Amino acid sequence: MGINVTEEEGRVTAQLSGEIDHHNAPELRTEIDNALERVRPEELVIDFGEVTFMDSSGIGLVMGRCRLMKDMGGRVIVNNTPSQIKKVMKLAGLDMLTTIC
Repeated sequence: MGINVTEEEGRVTAQLSGEIDHHNAPELRTEIDNALERVRPEELVIDFGEVTFMDSSGIGLVMGRCRLMKDMGGRVIVNNTPSQIKKVMKLAGLDMLTTIC
């Protein structure tokens, strides 16, 4: 599991890599949430381009960030989503909360 968070005016981008599961999801949440509190962006981009595995913790990670960004008046974009992970996200209904690219 890895994360690279970049901050710019109006946007925070979290580039994830490796596996997302119940062991490492709390650390990912903390890293992203800390950046959101510092920047208070209009947009959070979560990049799944290098994610190789995701369990339900990944769904919770995205859902929680959608809720947080909604409270801040912003939005979440899920980007570079591998097809198998995109399918799971759509089955979970995340496409109703956010844009999945």
